[in-house]
Amino acid sequence: MAKIVECVPNISEGRNTKIIEAVVDEVRAVKGVTLLDYCSDPSHNRSVITFIGNPEGVAEAAVGVAKKAAELIDLNKHEGEHPRMGAVDVIPFIPIKEMTSAECVELSKAVAKRVWEEAKMPVFLYEDSASAPHRVNLAAIRKGQFEGMAQKVKEAEWEPDFGGRTIHPTAGVVAVGARMPLIAFNINLSTSNIEIASKIAKIIRRSSGGFDCVKSLGVMLEDRNIAQVSINMTNFHKTPLYRVLELTKAEAARWGVHVIGTEIIGLTPMQALIDSAEYYMQIENFDFNKQVLENHIL
Repeated sequence: MAKIVECVPNISEGRNTKIIEAVVDEVRAVKGVTLLDYCSDPSHNRSVITFIGNPEGVAEAAVGVAKKAAELIDLNKHEGEHPRMGAVDVIPFIPIKEMTSAECVELSKAVAKRVWEEAKMPVFLYEDSASAPHRVNLAAIRKGQFEGMAQKVKEAEWEPDFGGRTIHPTAGVVAVGARMPLIAFNINLSTSNIEIASKIAKIIRRSSGGFDCVKSLGVMLEDRNIAQVSINMTNFHKTPLYRVLELTKAEAARWGVHVIGTEIIGLTPMQALIDSAEYYMQIENFDFNKQVLENHIL
């Protein structure tokens, strides 16, 4: 059977549609690759692109995205709520069908080498591809962001895996790696006080003693004048969406604030949403495999 791999590059542009379309065109142009989705957030000033295909095609599209982003995006002029260190900030590979995690790791390393050689963006390997334990967590690599990266890469423990102790002057550096499916899940609050969102983010994230497989931070959505808890769920089987949402509601209530909505950025596994539906609807003896119509159709 054919091997299928997913790639979800995040680029540091969420406002200029001409630049976004030019980068996405790099995916559209590759045979054997299917563009599934791309979405942009002006407040974060970031776009998430999702595509699948055979390993060779996906690799070609990923390198194309990196080259075009490096050509068109200047981080010296970039402002946005989401932390970033590169014009293309992260390039993850996810096994979908007939692909192992180990194969995705090898694919990520081959792409990382090409990104450095062809786009001249230094590369950190992360998650399953990480070359050292302190490089597994993307947040640790990204700390300091673009503005602090030129100094950071001079430190002994933070030399990029490809590219030496330097950064691209306008495009910065990029993280490339293999991982399990990630859900970008944001929770919007009925307040413009970002400190409340930041306090809640600290409570729920793993690095501060919160839930396993949860990364989060508080951000401000200037266009809506509301604070948001921005979350990456790295394994929804270990920590489901509804558990994070319920704790966020409880903590928000302490400050007289409530949840006014949630967002899912990009694509998400159906099981993650079914789990939440089962929880909130209190469905008894629910069987995902037998009672979801689409399972039978597919």
